[in-house]
Amino acid sequence: MSRVFLIFASALVALMAGALFYAARIPVQSPSPAPRPIEQPRVLEAASHPSFTLPDVSGTDHDFSEWAGKNRILNFWATWCAPCRREIPLLKAFQDEQGNNGFQVIGIAVDFPEPVARYAEAAEFNYPILVGEQEAMSVAQSSGVEFVGLPFTMFVASDGELLGAYIGELHQSHLDTIVDVMTRLDRAEISKEEARSSLQGL
Repeated sequence: MSRVFLIFASALVALMAGALFYAARIPVQSPSPAPRPIEQPRVLEAASHPSFTLPDVSGTDHDFSEWAGKNRILNFWATWCAPCRREIPLLKAFQDEQGNNGFQVIGIAVDFPEPVARYAEAAEFNYPILVGEQEAMSVAQSSGVEFVGLPFTMFVASDGELLGAYIGELHQSHLDTIVDVMTRLDRAEISKEEARSSLQGL
């Protein structure tokens, strides 16, 4: 009787040991991480009036207030940036067409003065070119939009208030929208909030 019991008990222990061995080999699934919320583009939360002084290619300082009263397109670029160089003929044509309509393009080179001066001589800009490195980046960062690369463009209304910014290469359709929105704002046909909303949709 005792011998049968011992055999039965031994078999039961072996069975349980085997079950535990195979259970230990089964991978335990960890709970899947909660999905990360989708980050929304940063919207300008408050009115901002850019203010800065930067030198031109000859080293002469210029204050942003020199172009007060105009709708200003601040285009941040560099000589080594291919999309930036592609924008330049478009911006020159824009300045020719809209300069007498209250618009002013201002190029801000995030670059060293020497290559900018050489490039400017060949490009024959018809709008002012200012030069800066960290200082120019600080101006771009004042837009409230994360400055992640070039080209980068800010839009400033005729009263000096920042309306928005655009990251990437500008095309004619963008410039057409900018003219339409800022002209209607000057005519009081739309509000600042409506202008910002329209420009954020570029």
